[in-house]
Amino acid sequence: MESMRRNTIFTNVALTPDGDVWWEGLTDETPEQLTDWRGQPWTPAVETPAAHPNSRFTCPASQCPAIDPDWEHPEGVPIDAIIFGGRRATTMPLVFQAFNWVHGVFLGANLGSETTAAAEGAIGKIRHDPFAMLPFCGYNMGEYFAHWLEMRKHIPELPRIFHVNWFRKGKDGKYLWPGFQENMRVLEWIFDRVRGRGAGHESLFGWVPHYHELDFSGLDFSEEQFAELMHVSCEEMRQELLAEAELYLWLYDYLPKELVFQRELLAGRM
Repeated sequence: MESMRRNTIFTNVALTPDGDVWWEGLTDETPEQLTDWRGQPWTPAVETPAAHPNSRFTCPASQCPAIDPDWEHPEGVPIDAIIFGGRRATTMPLVFQAFNWVHGVFLGANLGSETTAAAEGAIGKIRHDPFAMLPFCGYNMGEYFAHWLEMRKHIPELPRIFHVNWFRKGKDGKYLWPGFQENMRVLEWIFDRVRGRGAGHESLFGWVPHYHELDFSGLDFSEEQFAELMHVSCEEMRQELLAEAELYLWLYDYLPKELVFQRELLAGRM
């Protein structure tokens, strides 16, 4: 809230009569009169929301009071790990580490998520959204992948690449992982892996943690729950490979062949 107090652009929000911005949930009481995100007069009697579900704001990162002082350091800062994440109710485990840089780029290039209001189409449908950038990317994705692959030739100490999924659901439709501050338990394992302390074991996807490698102190989370959260179904993975094939055909003219090889390696491990 401090970040967007000034010098900020708002999109798809409602406007109050005095020109302030408003969206559902911002205040305890709903204003009696608004201009909705379409520019139409709005009152609480209107059935549609005043603000679009994908309303956003943008402001300079330097306005964030919690930002690191080296954020805009001209020499850059060290990056030890890159974490990709997709919103998946099935298939993807809580966390795993890529085998190497090319495999990590493959994971990012095939990132799958359930659609939200950020992308057009049916909400909840699985779409392969490269690097979570498809709704926002304005240039050729194949060349984008190639750039990431090329960078491995220029970086002496490559960051480790990880994949997380906080949104896996059980048979009852409820989230298996409590999320929010508990995510720090997963990040701690990632820090350990980067520092050479976390053991892990090899899986179809990459390196994954044992139950005892995560700190569950103060959290009632059993080894059985963890096993369900980390389970990988080969049948679901076959469907994943078929969906990736559709993406690859779409990008084929500019698709780096390293990604095709990585897909074949995954099929071979299955």
